[in-house]
Amino acid sequence: MSTTPQHDTAYERKTLILLGLGFGLVGLDRWIVAPLFPYMMHDLGLNFQQLGSLIGILSVTWGIWAIAMGPVSDRIGRKKMLVVTMVAFSLLSSLSGLATSFASLMLIRAVMGIAEGAFTPASVAATGEASLPARRGFNQGLQLSMFSLLGLGFAPILATQLLRVVPSWHWVFMISAVPGLIVAALIARTLRDKPRSELKTAMSGATRPRWTALFASRNVWLAMAAILCAMAGIFVVSAMVPTYLVEVLHLDTQSMGFVVSAIGFGGFIGSFGVAGVSDYIGRRNAAVIAFVAAAILLYVFSQAGPNPPLLFVLLFGISVFALGLLGLLSGPIATEAAPFGLVASSVGFISGAGEIFGGGLAPAIAGFIAQHFGLAFTLDFALGGLIAGAAVSLFLAETAPRKLESRAATLGTSGDPV
Repeated sequence: MSTTPQHDTAYERKTLILLGLGFGLVGLDRWIVAPLFPYMMHDLGLNFQQLGSLIGILSVTWGIWAIAMGPVSDRIGRKKMLVVTMVAFSLLSSLSGLATSFASLMLIRAVMGIAEGAFTPASVAATGEASLPARRGFNQGLQLSMFSLLGLGFAPILATQLLRVVPSWHWVFMISAVPGLIVAALIARTLRDKPRSELKTAMSGATRPRWTALFASRNVWLAMAAILCAMAGIFVVSAMVPTYLVEVLHLDTQSMGFVVSAIGFGGFIGSFGVAGVSDYIGRRNAAVIAFVAAAILLYVFSQAGPNPPLLFVLLFGISVFALGLLGLLSGPIATEAAPFGLVASSVGFISGAGEIFGGGLAPAIAGFIAQHFGLAFTLDFALGGLIAGAAVSLFLAETAPRKLESRAATLGTSGDPV
């Protein structure tokens, strides 16, 4: 009763703004390579398979370190982890502009993935700790949506417009470090860590259930399989479409940047929309509908010609559903699939596995397909992932509280989710 008036709303807002910007810059530094790749390819003698590998290596190291570093941030505090990792990935993004070969780019992006993966759980936890409990879900959703808005929405526009005023793509990478270093300094000045006494109390509490209890949950396995399919769809599209638009449809640089920005703007809306709708129509129904809608729109996109407005609209729709699925599967479905006391483990396992395999392996496979069979076939591969995801989602157990209450009221019993 006395805690609510003491809540620091101004600090909550500042934290949300800074960590939202921070996570948006994670997305920008991660994805700015895709719209720049057509120019890097010619200068460094790279090929399409190497593009897939550059996207994939960052996802693999990100996934491993996101799972591993959450407990570390609990021990040493959020601020230290956030400032160090943000400075690291900003400088590494800048260092990409000095790369002279595929090997050096791969090394830089692998280490970038370590820094960005470590940043992710600490930043989401810090937002949750600063938030009033009633606003925690909204605040964390808004923070995560900035990845799509800045990384996939503004990055293509920023990169292609900067190319008009700087000497080469090298300079775009160099400039990309500046916002991250500024935000890191502001986080260092603003963020408050929990007192050490609170951290010790949290660490020494009641007996924890075994981590292996996760594997008894059907939805954990199904959500993991479904998120691999969703990531195979949207990550392959995000990695390959910029080059597809230039090399296959022969769009100019600015038109390509405009079209590709639809991924970010659509994903920003989908991060709220798909999960929000699932509260009313159920998690399983929302997942199936989103997979089917994304697949239909991707097929139409693959048949469309060099018409930038139409391509923008189609790519926007694909992203609403496909990126919305990532939030649905790693958010409410993962949370509700978890045995008591293992919510963070469930979210980490599902999202980490998705990053490692769906975000890492799938773009590498797509790069191989592009190199040996042609860029257009990478869209068929992404389409196959979305269709497989729809099939997997049919077997999800329904866990949306509103749907379960409605079913219990209709049947007059509470029963297990089906």
